[in-house]
Amino acid sequence: MAIWNPWHGCQKLSPGCANCYVYRRDESIGKDASAVSRTGDYDLPLRKNRQGEYKLTSAKGTVYTCMTSDFFLDTADEWRPGVWDMIRERRDLDFFIITKRIDRFEECKPADWGDGWDHVVICSTCENQDRADYRIPFLINAPIKHRMIASEPMLSEIHIEKYLETGLIEKVVCGGESGPKARPCDFEWIMEVRRQCVEYGVEFYFKQTGAVFIKDGKTYHIDRKFQESQARKAKLNFHPGE
Repeated sequence: MAIWNPWHGCQKLSPGCANCYVYRRDESIGKDASAVSRTGDYDLPLRKNRQGEYKLTSAKGTVYTCMTSDFFLDTADEWRPGVWDMIRERRDLDFFIITKRIDRFEECKPADWGDGWDHVVICSTCENQDRADYRIPFLINAPIKHRMIASEPMLSEIHIEKYLETGLIEKVVCGGESGPKARPCDFEWIMEVRRQCVEYGVEFYFKQTGAVFIKDGKTYHIDRKFQESQARKAKLNFHPGE
């Protein structure tokens, strides 16, 4: 796995942003996370070693792009074309882009995007039913080759059957919220989305419990270092065909 943050900072947009980990981390070092700036890693995919070979190779796995901001943030409009150029050039890599601003995709895509690029995954978040019903139609209707949904932090039960039945969603990820102000995530919400994914043959991944996890009516406070491992122990991940 490789992480590429061409810019840093973001503006909060919806309920899922309330306890943003980027804001929390920046605040701890006296930095304003709402101030968006281009980073020193802007050209990371094009950097080469002394032998003229790319430093970032496919051996590092998927390139998770813009993880401390939002790829479709309007404040970053001037930098995005250059990033698309680098993604276009590095077709040997797989890029993963997660966004809360999928409604800006059409105005932000490159001119030669066509019906999508094979090496780019676009993932839209939806922390509750309202955001699912607003964002996922944009994801479904956009010309994208690989689409994912992430409900993280998951703040309520969601029903996404009508989107899964299109056959256009490749994977759904669910997870609770971390941090000292974390809101609860209910195990039943996770199980409901898993049920929907199994019904429509869509890959499902339970990423983490979050800090406050409700199961069988009991509330558990889970240390950060155990949130992902507890999710793995639940053995809920679903891979169609296996």
